Amino acid sequence: MYVVMVYDLQADRTHKALKIGRRYLTHVQNSVLEGEISKGDLEQLRGEVEELLEPGESTIIYELSSDALLDRTVYGEDPTEDQRFL
Repeated sequence: MYVVMVYDLQADRTHKALKIGRRYLTHVQNSVLEGEISKGDLEQLRGEVEELLEPGESTIIYELSSDALLDRTVYGEDPTEDQRFL
């Protein structure tokens, strides 16, 4: 499945969410990661995010069950382009 993860943490803690997210997804913009992920890895990601969050912080994970549901347009350089050919 394809997911998009966005996070809003205290400025001095954003690196922690980025570090977790990069284990599973591709960092595409400030506080935004996306990519293909297995159901098992998605559950691990959710658990790690839940443990990380402090009061007043949030993370949103959007799930797309099929690539057919994804209409993605990038203007400028695509940060995921290098990831597609590994």
